[in-house]
Amino acid sequence: MKALIVGGGIAGPATALALARVGVDSVVLERRTDAEAEDGSYFSLAPNGVDALRVLDVFDLVQGDGFPTRTNRMVGATGSFLGALSLGPALDDGWVGLTMKRPHLAARLAAEASRRGVDVRTGVSVTSVADHGDHVSATLDDGTVLRGDILIGADGVRSQVRTAIAPTAPPARYVGLTNFGGITRATPLAAELVPEAWEFVFGRRAFTGAHPTPDGDVVWFVNVPEPAIARSVRAATTDDEWRAKLLELVADDAGPMRELIAGGELELAGDNTYDLGHTPVWSRGRMIVIGDAAHAPSPSSGQGASLALEDAVVLAQFIRDTSSVQDAFAAFEKARRERVEKIVAAGARSSSSKVPGRIGRVFQDAILRLVFRYAVTESRVAWIGGSRIDWDARVA
Repeated sequence: MKALIVGGGIAGPATALALARVGVDSVVLERRTDAEAEDGSYFSLAPNGVDALRVLDVFDLVQGDGFPTRTNRMVGATGSFLGALSLGPALDDGWVGLTMKRPHLAARLAAEASRRGVDVRTGVSVTSVADHGDHVSATLDDGTVLRGDILIGADGVRSQVRTAIAPTAPPARYVGLTNFGGITRATPLAAELVPEAWEFVFGRRAFTGAHPTPDGDVVWFVNVPEPAIARSVRAATTDDEWRAKLLELVADDAGPMRELIAGGELELAGDNTYDLGHTPVWSRGRMIVIGDAAHAPSPSSGQGASLALEDAVVLAQFIRDTSSVQDAFAAFEKARRERVEKIVAAGARSSSSKVPGRIGRVFQDAILRLVFRYAVTESRVAWIGGSRIDWDARVA
C-alpha cells in the first residue's frame, strides 16, 4: 500500500512514521520550503503527545530540542495566585510535558521519516486531489500527478483535502485572539519564575504566558483579544511597532511581561488563532483528514499537536487491523470523534476566558479562583492528557 500525505507539519510526518510500522509506504508533500518551515514559536506537548512520540520511537530524538514542563500556574492581573494544573498525569518514568519550538518538532519528524525511507518533499504545492475508486491522485503545481492507494489530508485548518471530501463542511472559526510569541535570552527573570512551569497571567487587556528554560532564557507569548489581523497589516508592521503595542497592552499587569517583551526577540507576530469543531465527515472513499484538518482545538487547549500525534498512531493501527481502507477510516473516525470534539469544546471555553467583558474585568480574579478550585481541577481534566496508546493491542 502507498499513502499520499498532504501536509508536512507535525501530523504528516508522524503519520508516515506510524504507517511505516505497518508496512505502508508514504510520500509527504509540504508546501513550505525548509526555510519557511522555521517560522513559529514555542508550544507544549502534553503527556498524551509525549506518549505518542514514544510509540513512534522518536521521543529520544526530539527531547533535546526542548525542556520539561510539568505545570500551568494561573495568576491574575494584580499578581494574585489563582490556581495550578499539571499538563496531565505523568508517564511511567515521570515525564509530563515537553516545551519546544513547533517548527523544530516538525523538522525532526520529517528528517526521521526521511531517514526511515519515507519520500518527504518540501516546497511543492498540491493543486488538486482526487479519488478514482481503485486509487487516489494528487496533482502538483508543476503538473506532476502522483498516484497512491490512500490519500491523507494533514494540511491544517484550511485543508483542501477536507474541502474535497466534504465541500459543504463548515470552515475554521476565528476564536477572537491574535497570538504573539518570543524569547528573552540570558535574563535574571528566569530565576524568578517557577521551573518547569508556564506562568499564565489573565491580564486586563491581554492573556500572557512565560516559561523559564534550563539555560536561563524565558520563552513567552501574548494572546490579544481583537479582530483578526489582515495579512497586509502583518506585512506592513515592524517588530518595533508590534513590541510597542504589546508593551501598552501589558502595562497595567503584574509580573515580568513588560521586561520580557522590552528585552526579547519577537518570533511570532499577529498570528490569528482558529479552531474547527464539528466536521460532518472525515473520510470519503480512499481519502481522509486527520489532525487540525479534521478537528482543530484552539491553542488554549494545549492539545493541538498532541491530538495530531495520537491521530497518526491510531490511524495506522486501524489500517493494520481492519480488512479494508474504508472500514479502517470509518472505525478511526468512530474511535476518535467524541474525544477530540470534547477537547475542541473545552479549548473554546478556555479561549473565551481570555476575553473578559467590561464586567468580567472587575470580577475576573475572584471568578477564576473559584473556577480553578471547583470546576477545572486535576481530576476533572485528567482524561485529556491521561490518554495512552497500546500499540500492540488490536483495535478492530
